[in-house]
Amino acid sequence: MSQPVGDIGLIGLAVMGFTVVAYNRTTSKVDAFLANEAKGTKIQGAHSVEELVSKLKRPRKIILLVKAGPAVDDFIRQLEPHLEKGDIIIDGGNSHYPDTIRRSKELESKGLLFVGSGVSGGEEGARYGPSLMPGGSPAAWPAIKEIFQATAAQVNGEPCCDWVGEGGAGHYVKMVHNGIEYGDMQLIAEAYDILKRGLGLHEDEIADIFNNWNKGVLDSFLIEITANILKFKDDDGEPLVPKILDQAGQKGTGKWTAIAALDAGMPVTLIGEAVFARCLSSLKEERIRASKVIAGPQKEAFKGDKKQFIDDLEQALYASKIISYTQGFMLMRQTAKDLGWTLNYAGIARMWRGGCIIKSVFLGDIAAAYQKNSNLESLLFDDFFNKAAHKAQPGWRRIIAQAVLWGIPTPAFSTALAFFDGYRSEVVPANLLQAQRDYFGAHTFRVVPGKENTKLKLGEDIHINWTGRGGNVSASSYSA
Repeated sequence: MSQPVGDIGLIGLAVMGFTVVAYNRTTSKVDAFLANEAKGTKIQGAHSVEELVSKLKRPRKIILLVKAGPAVDDFIRQLEPHLEKGDIIIDGGNSHYPDTIRRSKELESKGLLFVGSGVSGGEEGARYGPSLMPGGSPAAWPAIKEIFQATAAQVNGEPCCDWVGEGGAGHYVKMVHNGIEYGDMQLIAEAYDILKRGLGLHEDEIADIFNNWNKGVLDSFLIEITANILKFKDDDGEPLVPKILDQAGQKGTGKWTAIAALDAGMPVTLIGEAVFARCLSSLKEERIRASKVIAGPQKEAFKGDKKQFIDDLEQALYASKIISYTQGFMLMRQTAKDLGWTLNYAGIARMWRGGCIIKSVFLGDIAAAYQKNSNLESLLFDDFFNKAAHKAQPGWRRIIAQAVLWGIPTPAFSTALAFFDGYRSEVVPANLLQAQRDYFGAHTFRVVPGKENTKLKLGEDIHINWTGRGGNVSASSYSA
């Protein structure tokens, strides 16, 4: 048998800068790949899993770029008989993080190492380097670090890749990344709707506004491509965007983030609203019928200062974006606490600065915030973001108020402001909720410090007989 030459094995076909051995279940695709895209490179082909493994240096490193779900488990089963202790299997698909936790444990029990790596970047990432978020078996990182960091996008000489954490941490962080992506896209869509239906602007004018925003605090990949999309013309010379059916698709990672937030008890409201907005968009036929029988406010032409309004909208978008990332990092922090992960939040923000869909200048500010204080509970406690939110607040409120008067839905903008107002409120009406829960279900409540007495004792779970007809038995859990 010839000497192994491959630095890394690839199941699913893609290109990297090291000696890659590529395998695909449809072997004709391997031959076609070698004859075309890989021609003149050091990439080698394999026509079986056994041949793939035989061509790799030890410890063998094999990346799976296959559809998440059963296909990943199927290829792992095919690989296992040919691998030895210390060999590494890497899942680069959009796997759900509980599956990655399970696979890590199963393979580690057999002496193998497993990495679940988030990969973001789309076509641009494939061409210029993606953002990579590896997690799983920590012992695997030294063996793959050089390859991963050389392959990743680079920002100011720094790779958009670092070790994320144990178990399913890499895929978890990628999941949250995708949820934030949903939020960013929904916010941009709402800004477009306000400019289009509210101010009555043409797509070319809106594109110019987005191009201008891309020179300031909103400088990002999504703002940049939105301007390009709005400028794009169909064959008849008209903008293409208004011709696209307003039914948004989704692949599930945003939904996963919203479910994870509910499971963790964290108020990640903006991503949730972004997911629900896509669900509402899918009800196209119902919306058409509703538009004919449900009346909204009478549309009136905007009579205010248009430039000020557009500046307000920029600030509303910026402030809402701050809230979305605040919520996303709060969710990661809580999950890390629950699962015993050690996450580097400054490092995560740096990984997202380039190569991925949510890349932006803004992420450098987040990295700086967590660099100053790795235990930061919320971005709103950081001086930079605290001042930015306060500066944006007047315009943010004016935009949402005007949208309400126009009858233009702004679920993401509105929930961001609602979270901001709830988070800054020392007192919220949950006291009444607790009273209601105790009234109908004996779920108990606790007393405010300083308001205790002989009946209301501080720190105790209290049940009151509200009607005089109930008993004294309470539910077993205060938080039920």
